[in-house]
Amino acid sequence: MKKQTKSARHTSKETNPAQEAPLTSTEPEIPHSFLIVGIGASAGGLEALELFLTNVPENSGMAFVIVQHLDPTHKGMMVELLQRATTMKVIQVKDRTRVQPDCVYMIPPNKDMSILHGVLHLLDPTAPRGLRLPIDFFFRSLADDQQEHSIGVILSGMGSDGTLGLHAIKEKAGIVFVQSPASAKFDGMPRSAIDAGLADVVAAVEELPGKISDYRRHAPLIVKSGLERGDKAQSALEKVVILLRAQTGQDFSLYKRSTVYRRIERRMGIHQIDKIANYVRLLRENPQELELLFKELLIGVTSFFRDPAAWEQLKTNILPALLAERAPQKTLRAWVPACSTGEEAYSLAIVFREILELQGSRQTAENVNLQIFATDLDREAVEKAREGIFPANIAADVSPERLTRFFVQTERGYQIAKPIREMVIFAPQNIIMDPPFTKLDILSCRNLLIYLTPELQKKLLPLFHYSLTPGGILFLGNAETIGGFADLFASLDDKVRLYRRLESTMQTEPVEFPSSFVAARPGAQPALSEPAANLQSLADQLLLQTYAPAAVLTTSKGDILYISGRTGKFLEPAAGKANWNIFAMAREGLSYELSSAFQKAVREKSVVMLKNVSVGTNGGTKVVDVTLQPINEPAALRGMVMIVFTEVTTPAETRIAGKARRVPAHNSQEAELEQALEQARQEVRTIREDMQTSQEELKSTNEELQSTNEELQSTNEELTTSKEEMQSMNEELQTVNNELQIKLDDLSRLNNDMKNLLDSSDIATLFLDSVLRVRLFTTGTNRIFKLIPGDVGRPITDIASELLYPELAENAREVLRTLVFHEQQVAARDGRWFMVRILPYRTLENMIDGVVITFTDITVSKNLETELRKVQADLEKHIEDLDGQLEQADARLESGTRQEQSKQDAE
Repeated sequence: MKKQTKSARHTSKETNPAQEAPLTSTEPEIPHSFLIVGIGASAGGLEALELFLTNVPENSGMAFVIVQHLDPTHKGMMVELLQRATTMKVIQVKDRTRVQPDCVYMIPPNKDMSILHGVLHLLDPTAPRGLRLPIDFFFRSLADDQQEHSIGVILSGMGSDGTLGLHAIKEKAGIVFVQSPASAKFDGMPRSAIDAGLADVVAAVEELPGKISDYRRHAPLIVKSGLERGDKAQSALEKVVILLRAQTGQDFSLYKRSTVYRRIERRMGIHQIDKIANYVRLLRENPQELELLFKELLIGVTSFFRDPAAWEQLKTNILPALLAERAPQKTLRAWVPACSTGEEAYSLAIVFREILELQGSRQTAENVNLQIFATDLDREAVEKAREGIFPANIAADVSPERLTRFFVQTERGYQIAKPIREMVIFAPQNIIMDPPFTKLDILSCRNLLIYLTPELQKKLLPLFHYSLTPGGILFLGNAETIGGFADLFASLDDKVRLYRRLESTMQTEPVEFPSSFVAARPGAQPALSEPAANLQSLADQLLLQTYAPAAVLTTSKGDILYISGRTGKFLEPAAGKANWNIFAMAREGLSYELSSAFQKAVREKSVVMLKNVSVGTNGGTKVVDVTLQPINEPAALRGMVMIVFTEVTTPAETRIAGKARRVPAHNSQEAELEQALEQARQEVRTIREDMQTSQEELKSTNEELQSTNEELQSTNEELTTSKEEMQSMNEELQTVNNELQIKLDDLSRLNNDMKNLLDSSDIATLFLDSVLRVRLFTTGTNRIFKLIPGDVGRPITDIASELLYPELAENAREVLRTLVFHEQQVAARDGRWFMVRILPYRTLENMIDGVVITFTDITVSKNLETELRKVQADLEKHIEDLDGQLEQADARLESGTRQEQSKQDAE
């Protein structure tokens, strides 16, 4: 329903308004076995999806279908990652997958997905990468398939994908759950849905499954009870209407009962109320709920250039013809009732501006102007329309050329350019209760009538006729028609709902104005004022009555619109209920031939003449020539037929008439019988021709309908909305990053382990590539080489070193050549010593890609070795000294011994 109940699609029960009942009829509900929950997510969606699925109760009885922005070139891991978070079976969708309860279904990469009768279908994307909105595509399909049982969930993501799809779900009386922006990693998608007024429940992601389960437990009560159709329910419903009127001043009693019921059922489901009487009590105790229900009845589902074929016809044929008919330097007036947030009003302004530019006349653009009055019941919608700012995903409905010419890009999306905004005047208005705009050239009321009762439709269409100037254009929605008002409007195209106002003299009932729609005023008659007569008009009237032939102006169906002169000799009112059709009023002898000639004239769009037709009058016969002329110009009379009666009086006819009086009675009867037989034969031939023509037309119409059906199916499959390419690419990268996050965490832990291992070993390590350029170095290496982070990529020979090791580069090349490690103790200039070990760098693929050089500080051990060597030298010197002393002692001892021996010998 548009604001003032407007719809974007009409494939539900709301499609045929003529069969809808007002608030006093009954309508059965369709039971549903289990709920299908559509979930849309993008950047940051993996974490949100894991939290969501973790909190889904076991055996919930619901199915969850996930649509996420995925990199079309990347094989996703979402199924494996999400399976860790839930006990439900997670399935990647294949074409024609039937949805089952307690299962999770994941869209595959590079596919669009739709649903038909609970079966998921995969489609190849038609939009280029970066311009796809798969969430909108699926949500629209879900709304069409599940109707009021559809459930949409929006989680973390950038952009506004999903918002248009949520419009469709709300239109079908479905329910929308949105992750609170504060808890979302990226709040673009949730905030877009909330700002559009589409969210029924906003909560943290971990709370959403519980709220959906609460709604599911209550939903079967509504379906089974059907709001307890009966006198009590009817009384409660009327009380709801009374409370709404008291709170908002708006009367919904003339809205279709099914429309109001579905909106009430939705609110009852959210509050878990199973009886409408209890809901009435809630409304009385909670005025805020009345406002929410009022908003529920005013969901604005509209878009730019909806039904492109209709807008193309308007741009190509209708508006240029209207401009050609109107006087120069005249401001055309247009009215767009139930305009919602202004998309259709701005679309009309853009098309008008394009027509002026196509005509290529600067003078035309300056002299001709279009003033559009756009009205709606919802004041908030009117304020948004005045602002003229729309989300970025309108690029799905607006061509890039129009976006460039008629929009200005802002942080919030696109804003209508000032020249276009100045063409439209927005104002709050209730079309059911407030006076209409008049002297209009264009009236665009699209997809409002389908939500109103047939009785109200029959009052509004004559009101539209009154509001339009002669030849004015009426633009209706694809699911709407003019019904039985063919005498007021002529169709301009059978494929689109464009009509031209006709001048009608058949209107026997006065036009009812909105003030009388709700409370009728019996006996009220319109006040008609007659223009003052002048000499010219009186003379023209005398000439027409005295000298001009009798003539009538009819519609293409033969309904008389205007009578000129005295036609009583040829036409007479038929007995019974008043009937202004010329075939019913034609006198004896004229009706058959007139019918055949009329159909031929309409079919061939050429003048048809009947000569010497005998017409039975009161007690006699008249001979008349009849001319039937289809009218193309002026445009105000296009599609009508002018029928001129010229009475023929000749001497020959007089003599024939005299002879006829002397013809015997039986010969006269034979002649009449022969004439009747010939006339019957002519009628049979005419009927056969008409049947053949009708069959050909039906065949052609059937082919056109089949072609139209195929086009509609193709259009439905190809419908996607677009977004900026870089944003989409970022979202795809975010998804890939989320999928790889677990692996990155594992790698991060391994890197941490390696770093701590190397730090704890206190071994400086230097990684060089195959040409000995620095690839990586660990902590401590910069105490040996003058390395800074910016030295990565520089040759090691260019780096100053503390080592007294000029052969380092040569030894490294030798290791690369022989693949045999090299080990050597090297001294530093500051007295430190290092054990330098050079090894080949071997990848997991067993490829040699450089060298790894480790520097183990052996200064302590080297110092100990020096000290030990010194001690050893000292000990060896002491030993030598001791050996000398011992030798001297031995010598002295030996000398003393010899002396003692000599003494002994001497004694």
